[in-house]
Amino acid sequence: MTQRILTAHIGSELDVVGARQRARQIAALCGFGVQDQVRIATAVSELARNVYNYAGSGKVHFAIDGLTAPQVLSIRIADQGPGIAHLDQILAGTYRSRTGMGLGILGAQRLMDRCHIRSAPGNGTHITLHKLFPRDAPLLDGQSIGTLSGSLQALPPDVTLAEVQQQNRELLSTLAELKTRQDDLLQLTRELEDTNRGVVALFAELDEKADHLRRADQMKSRFLSNMSHEFRTPLSSIRALSKLLLDRIDGELSEEQEKQVLFILQSAVSLSDLVNDLLDLAKIEAGKVDVHANSVLVADLFSALRGMLRPLLVSDSLTLTFIPPDPALHIHTDEGKLSQILRNFISNALKFTEAGAIIVSATPLPEQDTICFSVSDTGLGIAAEDVQLIFEEFSQVENHMQRKVKGTGLGLPLCRNLATLLNGTVAVESTPGQGSLFSVILPTSYHAPEGSLPPCAPANDNGNDQRIPVLVVEDNPPVRLLYEKFLAGSEFRVVPARSVREAQERWEQQRPAAIILDILLHGETAWHWLAELKNDPLRRQVPVIVATEIDDVRKGLALGADAYYVKPLPRQQLLATLRALIGNQHHRQEPVPPQGTTTEDNAHATG
Repeated sequence: MTQRILTAHIGSELDVVGARQRARQIAALCGFGVQDQVRIATAVSELARNVYNYAGSGKVHFAIDGLTAPQVLSIRIADQGPGIAHLDQILAGTYRSRTGMGLGILGAQRLMDRCHIRSAPGNGTHITLHKLFPRDAPLLDGQSIGTLSGSLQALPPDVTLAEVQQQNRELLSTLAELKTRQDDLLQLTRELEDTNRGVVALFAELDEKADHLRRADQMKSRFLSNMSHEFRTPLSSIRALSKLLLDRIDGELSEEQEKQVLFILQSAVSLSDLVNDLLDLAKIEAGKVDVHANSVLVADLFSALRGMLRPLLVSDSLTLTFIPPDPALHIHTDEGKLSQILRNFISNALKFTEAGAIIVSATPLPEQDTICFSVSDTGLGIAAEDVQLIFEEFSQVENHMQRKVKGTGLGLPLCRNLATLLNGTVAVESTPGQGSLFSVILPTSYHAPEGSLPPCAPANDNGNDQRIPVLVVEDNPPVRLLYEKFLAGSEFRVVPARSVREAQERWEQQRPAAIILDILLHGETAWHWLAELKNDPLRRQVPVIVATEIDDVRKGLALGADAYYVKPLPRQQLLATLRALIGNQHHRQEPVPPQGTTTEDNAHATG
């Protein structure tokens, strides 16, 4: 909806000065700050002078667009002169004129949020300027605008003198402000120089500390690796000799002797497990563990684990259940390392669950192209403050069952490192007294990290997807998914972004052919970003389709949207609009949608 404020006629030098004063007055009454008032007045003055110099006469129409905050100040300057020759060169900044023609247009473009020009020989020139209201400006309705129009002061007889005096005041104010900013910049420069010297010294110290830490870490890994190998030989001998004694090879043992030998064997086995875990951790940290990926049927993996771990059940009050997975469910990963992770999860559940059930399951997550393996129990549970502790080496949570079962505190840290090695993650959910759920999420197909294989295509390129990229700026996941479904099977593909900042990052990665923009994004509005896009010479040609819950078509088109729809947007309408706009990005099409519009005439008919 366009609400008119005032129309000023241009026919003399005094009218040019009057148009400048009117622009400043209206900007002030609309709530713009002093600097914005000067920008708006200067832009109007430059273009009004062009009208007087090149067309002889014309009009300046002031109006307000938009039903929602922030509204848009629209200023349309029209004449019936000869039109502007070399307009494309002027807008590109490559045209050079001895009279300075074109500089006023370029200046107005920089001073306003948006500047649209239509000019043809014999049909005159129509220039539309748009400036978004400040964020704290009040919303003006018809009555408020009527009051605003009535409050405009009549121009004084000595309008030229008054304007010169006003410009002098503005110049003095600007110079004072520049002096203040210059002083602030000098002070800031001195502070930054001091800070830089401190940062350089700090970085040097941090580099030295990091080097010490790297050497210490390497020494730790080397020590663990060497000592683990040194321990293995005597431990193997102790285990073998203990078994010889228990088998009565050299004669009978008394009952007390047998008990003592069993203690020796159990201690040797526990120490051997500790050494194996230490060696595995040292290998992973040193980067000396190779991943041997192959296709694994999850059903076969569960079958092997069931046969291996069922004998560990020592109580009839505890059950171990493997939920049968889909017979066709498979994963391409290192079977040995996945089996080791699940064995550790199940062993811990068996140790710390006195009664109830332990359930092992595998759930495919197709939207993430992953599989979640989980082990749930009805055991002791873990307090929230202890969850991070259990993933630290040699750390254990105190509980009453530690007298019965022993552990090294290395199992879960090893599981986490193995999962990271397989490009996966480990998670835990637990409630004291109710049980725990340990899970590992792995990709359905393991890919070696960069450096061992050729670089993968960027995530936003979707591999070999050569379809036309469309940047979808939408914070609602179901709506983003809906757009993906809409564009599936078409010549377009979705490049998703949840915020304006993320959209700018995606743009730097690849230039989109079009944008689908929601206005309300995580508590912020995208009006200013839309105006910024359409005022950027390098990006303004990319068509923007606004699809939002805000029913303010006029404001969207005034800020440069090539199409505006109120949700929901049908699939066929979206595809038709994309094809029309991308097919001819320099001229807007008019598919005449029921929910919105892409009409250029509506975008610029402000009077």
